[in-house]
Amino acid sequence: MADRHTGDEPDAPSARAAGGFDECMGFEYVRLTRDEVVLEYTISDRHLQPYGIVHGGVHCATVETACSTGAALDAMERGQSVVGVENHTSFLRAARSGRVRVTARPLVRGRRSQVWEATAVDERGTLLASGRVRLLCLEAGATVAGEPVEPFSR
Repeated sequence: MADRHTGDEPDAPSARAAGGFDECMGFEYVRLTRDEVVLEYTISDRHLQPYGIVHGGVHCATVETACSTGAALDAMERGQSVVGVENHTSFLRAARSGRVRVTARPLVRGRRSQVWEATAVDERGTLLASGRVRLLCLEAGATVAGEPVEPFSR
């Protein structure tokens, strides 16, 4: 997991979380482009369920975060924003400690919807979780939960 920022990506958010939930969970962006989003986090107590393994919700959240970020970067080129409408994440192997890398790539990028796929691996490259997220592309001025949605900005 040594390949940090490669130079082609935007500088600002690449090495830190964007704030809010991402920051709370300790997510760090390694690569941030419209073709691939890579984030990492170090497993800590905040990520564990009562049996001492990474909570499935954390896997769902990282898949959603990486996929949504990539889709948003793609949609912003058209002045759109995106919202996730489906997240199907499978938990494949338990993890208790270490560093996790989540890589998301697009499967379908349409003007009205996108589908992205992400995988989560540990430091040895062992697959921990895999998921797909379907996202709705929103036109400028669209509202979600009664408020206008601002397009994603780098």
